[in-house]
Amino acid sequence: MRTIRIIGFVLLGVAISISSLYAQHDATDIITRMDSLMRGKTFEGVYRMKIIRPTWQRTLRFKVWAKGLDYALIRILEPARERGVTFLRIKSEMWQYVPRINRIIKIPPSMMGESWMGSDFTNDDLAKESSLVRDFEHRLVERRRMQGQEVYVIELIPEPDAAVVWAKIVYYVRVAGFLPVRAEFFDDRGELVRVLEFKDIRRVGDRTIPTRMEAYYVDRPDERTILILEEGQFDMPIPDNVFSLQNLRRVR
Repeated sequence: MRTIRIIGFVLLGVAISISSLYAQHDATDIITRMDSLMRGKTFEGVYRMKIIRPTWQRTLRFKVWAKGLDYALIRILEPARERGVTFLRIKSEMWQYVPRINRIIKIPPSMMGESWMGSDFTNDDLAKESSLVRDFEHRLVERRRMQGQEVYVIELIPEPDAAVVWAKIVYYVRVAGFLPVRAEFFDDRGELVRVLEFKDIRRVGDRTIPTRMEAYYVDRPDERTILILEEGQFDMPIPDNVFSLQNLRRVR
């Protein structure tokens, strides 16, 4: 009997270890699938952004070109006074072109967490310098129901050498289809700072994704930014020279 009990404890320990390893692998797999769904190999699309403040509102329209994890170009289409303002990211470097002064400005990595065009989205949100897959460790916290759907709750902790703004991110991802539902962003004191909600699930090209994102800071409940995908296509060829400093001034 003693031998049987010992064997039982050993098998239980092995099962727990395997379960932990599986959960870790599963969490990374979930985030990878979600990121691939939202990012694609390439993406080209037009967004409308509405910035809401207690005493004013304003709307921007812009076009995005993105390729893999390392390249992104964003060009403002509206309003007219900001038309042509363009952002370029190549790997960990980012630039902004301001046509009014005909100048290219280098954006340092320390500003990736700063507001993009006065919105509740950051430079990193739009240009996607950090990668949810490669810059974080992932842990499956639980599986629960949210908004009538089964979701995975995934905790993302930055890798030690990752240039990441947040101390922790918690993603809520639908079990069916790996669609993001909500993301919560925490500071280094463990306090919830910002929330990103994903809504209006629609068919875009060959995939079904949320086409409306709402970002807000928890200490400013009367302020938020709504980002709506008006049109987009994934996995279409985009020439490498689109993502170049030479093209920054003249992209159309």
